[in-house]
Amino acid sequence: MSAFEQIASKIMDAGEAASHIAQWQSAGEVIVFTNGCFDLLHYGHLHYLADARDLGQRLVIGVNSADSVRRLKGPNRPINDELTRMHTLASLAMVDAVVVFSEDTPLNLISELKPDILVKGGDWQPHQIVGADLVLARGGQVRSLPFVEGYSTTNIEQRILERHGVS
Repeated sequence: MSAFEQIASKIMDAGEAASHIAQWQSAGEVIVFTNGCFDLLHYGHLHYLADARDLGQRLVIGVNSADSVRRLKGPNRPINDELTRMHTLASLAMVDAVVVFSEDTPLNLISELKPDILVKGGDWQPHQIVGADLVLARGGQVRSLPFVEGYSTTNIEQRILERHGVS
């Protein structure tokens, strides 16, 4: 299998991911799930994803579809298309599966995948995290991981606009 095929093999639909997760869990592996737009991957994302992976043996990422990103972030987003965002995440060694979802929240995806640990960034308190109730009801954990200050896609987008005289 080529390197690119290995990357692409990490991109799954929800059913494929659920099957892989069930196999991993049967082998005693802890599955960590997070989600987001991941529009412009930056140092803050990398640090956050590495911290998330350190909580278990497998990291599964739910990625907002392009339509979902537009509804959440506005008409100028996403900057990168869905295919680019999924493949970029799948290329990371710490990531085991990437699944796109089209709703505004990953609630249905979390319900189908049944991860052991649900994580979000530090701007979310555990009780605010969508799907927390589902994961906790199954005996799992919900964690809020600290952000690396100064890194956000919104800040990057704003700096680009300012450099080009657009505000």
